[in-house]
Amino acid sequence: MTRTLWVVLSVWLSVAGSLWADEGTHSIVEFGDLDGWEQDDHASALAVFLETCPDMVDPDWSALCALAGQKPDAKAFFELFFRPVLIENGQKALFTGYFEPELDGALSPSERFRHPVYRQPPEARRSSPWLSRREIETGDAMQGRGLEIAWVDDPVELFFLQIQGSGRIRLPDGRVVRVGYGGKNGHEYRSVGVEMVRRGIYKVHQVSAEVIKNWVRRNPEAGRELLFHNPSYVFFRIVDKIPAAAGPLGAMNRSVTPGRTIAVDPAFVPLGAPVWIEKDGADPMRRLMVAQDTGSAIKGPQRADIFFGTGDDAGRAAGKLRDPGRMLVLMPIQRAFAMLSESLR
Repeated sequence: MTRTLWVVLSVWLSVAGSLWADEGTHSIVEFGDLDGWEQDDHASALAVFLETCPDMVDPDWSALCALAGQKPDAKAFFELFFRPVLIENGQKALFTGYFEPELDGALSPSERFRHPVYRQPPEARRSSPWLSRREIETGDAMQGRGLEIAWVDDPVELFFLQIQGSGRIRLPDGRVVRVGYGGKNGHEYRSVGVEMVRRGIYKVHQVSAEVIKNWVRRNPEAGRELLFHNPSYVFFRIVDKIPAAAGPLGAMNRSVTPGRTIAVDPAFVPLGAPVWIEKDGADPMRRLMVAQDTGSAIKGPQRADIFFGTGDDAGRAAGKLRDPGRMLVLMPIQRAFAMLSESLR
């Protein structure tokens, strides 16, 4: 480690950290008490941390990013400069999954490709909430304005593309158009899975993305009404600045990484922070992730969405995930103790 970086670290250690969130209780956990910590691939986590930490403007995080750029021993780096902080507000931990969908589409409408993927109109940016999903899809507010990016062949997949917030559209000639989140209509997200349980169609443990898709396709009229239960509507933009092989852009405007990126609630977890997850369930996961994304359904300090990758296989794995566990944010040492002190007042 260079002398300059030690000076930067000394300055960082002399500055008291501030709290990221006002709510919840905070407790510091020893690394030895993290289940599976010794067995993880810390170097992989450090590489993902380095993808987005240069965009963290807070001086505490900037100093640590500079240190990480010196390629230290990864495990020792995390243990020396961070402390795991358990943030709780009475909410049970819940892990779900997300992925990058790939849809079949075209750049012009046809008998097969009839369902438009829209850019956000200017009035939707100025007025919140704007029109609901039902009003957008059944009205003429979007017609004849050149707001279509592409047309796809499956309205159910388009609905789930909006839930994921990004995806790829494969054209008939083999080319791929990648789209990313471009805004929304301002309506609150409402889960159609929860609504199916409320109506008695399925039990909680039966609901998954594939189950919802299949039910909507078997019941086209009732299925369309079910999708209208979610008034939130997401608009898109073309993403053409990243390689096709790279992951989609997350909330930090950088590509996310399968198996190492999670979406979090930034009211509790700083974007770019390392997060240790202990996901239970049928396929337990103990892994150091990086909080590089957000989601409209991801609310609370013990809520995370795990990124699984691109395509159908990733979608099936992500769609069936709904597991308990716990997550701890790795905070810079000074900030971790400042959070604990404030929580005890």
